Amino acid sequence: MLLLAGAPVHDALPPLTAPDGAIPRCEGWSIVPRLTLCVVDGPGDHGVLVPALAAPVTGHTDEGTAPGDMADWCADAERAGGAVVLSLDRLPETLDWPALLTSGTTRGGFLPAPT
Repeated sequence: MLLLAGAPVHDALPPLTAPDGAIPRCEGWSIVPRLTLCVVDGPGDHGVLVPALAAPVTGHTDEGTAPGDMADWCADAERAGGAVVLSLDRLPETLDWPALLTSGTTRGGFLPAPT
């Protein structure tokens, strides 16, 4: 999952509503996850470049709070055919995943990777 805060594409991404945990696909959007740079591309002029190598990654241990590896994240995204991208106005002090999926303030969804 790519979590964006204060991103210029926030208002262009569709509002996210996933009370059952099923993340919807973002039509017209795509993601190119690479080790050094992640490209989130949307319709028209909407898009953002994320310097991926410097981005924090949380792992699958310690309930997702332990540091992870960007190369592993990129490989996972490639295997999945894309990644979940969530955008917030600002990053909360504590990540509450159920609240993010139902708050009405989160935007985004699953972005496919171009084939």
